[in-house]
Amino acid sequence: MIGAWDGIEEFVTVARAGSFTAAARSFGASVTHMSRAVSRLEAKLGSQLFHRTTRSLGLTEAGRIFYETGSRLISEREDAIAAVAAQGSPRGNLRITCSYTLGERFIGPILREYAAQHPELSIACDLDNDVVDLIRDGYDVAIRTGHLEDSRLVVTRVASRAMVTVAAPAYLAARGIPQRIADLKDHDCLVGSAPTWHFQRGETFRPEGRWRCNNGTMVLEAALDAMGICQLPAFYAAALIAAGRLEEVLAPDCPDDEPIWAVYPRLKHLSPKVSLLVALLRRRLQPLLAGTASG
Repeated sequence: MIGAWDGIEEFVTVARAGSFTAAARSFGASVTHMSRAVSRLEAKLGSQLFHRTTRSLGLTEAGRIFYETGSRLISEREDAIAAVAAQGSPRGNLRITCSYTLGERFIGPILREYAAQHPELSIACDLDNDVVDLIRDGYDVAIRTGHLEDSRLVVTRVASRAMVTVAAPAYLAARGIPQRIADLKDHDCLVGSAPTWHFQRGETFRPEGRWRCNNGTMVLEAALDAMGICQLPAFYAAALIAAGRLEEVLAPDCPDDEPIWAVYPRLKHLSPKVSLLVALLRRRLQPLLAGTASG
C-alpha cells in the first residue's frame, strides 16, 4: 500500500530543482528512486504531473496545482514537528526572501546575528525585487513593504521607513524647485521600482522621465549626477542630504512612513524559527533604519 506521503516530497523536490538529476542530488537518492516515486504518485492521483521530454521537464496544470498544495503540506508538517520537538529552539532550514537593498543593508546583519544565536539553524536568503509566491516557492518568511493583498499570508509589522523626494542642488538651480506636487510634471523624474510616488493626504503622482531602473542605488546615482528628481526611502539619501549633495523637495508633502512587514504562510508562527526571527526583526530593524537616517 502506498503511504499518504509517498512520492510527495520527491515530487516537490523535482519541481523545485527542475530536473530528476538535480533533485536526486538534493534529496540524497538515486535518479531511479526519484522517477519511480513520482510515477507512483502520478498513478495514485490519476494525473500526469510533469511534461517530460529528452531536453526539458515542466509542470502540467495538475502539477502546478499539486505543487502548491504539496509544498504547503510539507512545510506545515515540518513546522508542526519543529514546534513540538525543538522546544522553542530554532533548528532546521529557514528560507527568507527580501528586496536587494533592504536585504543587503539591514536584513543581512540581523540574519547573521540570528544564525550566531542558533547554531542548529541553516539560513538561505534570496534577494529579489519581484514579489515571489511564498507558498508555491517554499519560503518561510518574506520582508515586504507597502500594501499587501495575499489573504493566504500572515503579516506582522516589524518596522517602518521614511520616504523622501530629492534632487541634486545643480539640477534644482537649473530647473527650479517644485513648490507643489503638480509641479513635478514639468521636471525630469527618475523612476525606481515604484510606479507611483506617494505624498500627504493620499495624493499620488505617476513620475515620467528618461531614466528608469528597479535598483535604488542606480536611481540615487542618477540624482547625484543632476539628472532629475527621485523619491526613495530615506536610508538611501539621509547622509547625502546632510552633506549637501542632495536637497529634499516638497518636504511639507512628505508621505507618512511606509510599513515594513514580515510576511509568512499561516501556521508558520507555530515554528520557533519563524516566531523568534520576527521578534528579533521587531527589536533590531527599526533602530538600524533610524541609525542610517540620522547619518
